[in-house]
Amino acid sequence: MAVVLPNALLTVYALPHPWGRDVNGVPVPPNPNARPEPRGTWPGSVLEQTDGSWTVRLDPQAWPVKEGDTITDETGRAWTLTSTRNHRVPGCPDINYVQATATLNPPEVL
Repeated sequence: MAVVLPNALLTVYALPHPWGRDVNGVPVPPNPNARPEPRGTWPGSVLEQTDGSWTVRLDPQAWPVKEGDTITDETGRAWTLTSTRNHRVPGCPDINYVQATATLNPPEVL
């Protein structure tokens, strides 16, 4: 088992889930120009991958987070989550975490 140590203080900005629906039942996302209130700041990990995506590990207190939610670190960088999973180990809550992938906002230009 590999251990990923925290390398950032991450603040979660979670959109309301589930989204509201229009008269046809289609999910309507919230206004993209209005950032939600921060949910909390916890130690976490953000690591850039060779393909330019990012892997994120969040404190389990951040759950629930979903695709489209945003996280920021103490330096001002921001990421939009593209997938999330609540990783729980029965009988060992000390190693629970939220696993996610994300894209950096704005993406780095090489």
